[in-house]
Amino acid sequence: MAETNPGLESLRVDVLGPQHDRRFFASGVDALDRYFQTHIGQDARKNIAAPFVLVLPDGTVAGYYTLSATSLQLAALPAETARKLPRYPLVPATLLGRLAVDKRYHGRGYGGYLLADAMRRCVRSEIASFALLVDAYDDNARRFYERMSFLTLPDTLRKLFRPLADIAALFQESGA
Repeated sequence: MAETNPGLESLRVDVLGPQHDRRFFASGVDALDRYFQTHIGQDARKNIAAPFVLVLPDGTVAGYYTLSATSLQLAALPAETARKLPRYPLVPATLLGRLAVDKRYHGRGYGGYLLADAMRRCVRSEIASFALLVDAYDDNARRFYERMSFLTLPDTLRKLFRPLADIAALFQESGA
């Protein structure tokens, strides 16, 4: 039986593996659930996405996210951001492709925990990336990322980014 509310310190994030049961995961968003249950393994094997799972002390998967390499058009960035960058047409970025928490665990801070883990992995990577990019699935997701200091790309409602230099400074300030 799953613990009802394990503390964040008792959680861990693992690379998705065959030991993680995906069958009963239900975030409440069909597309995210279907992807996790049927396609995520294939994307991992083909190096399309790197999947990570939030594991409770009893082994239950409470959430997941994926990271992939991507790029941004320099012209798609806000002017004040773009003018600080070299004039390459494309800027390297990391895509947080999907992030979901099982609805049984909504409201416990697990989404923020997963996002912090993803940001930490991006900052620690040896591969150059200017920003972490997200495509918010809906307005609730957009508001979540905005609360986490992500900036909306001009001319879009649900594409947001946060410069990795900004994220790195956040971790330095917190001592993490």
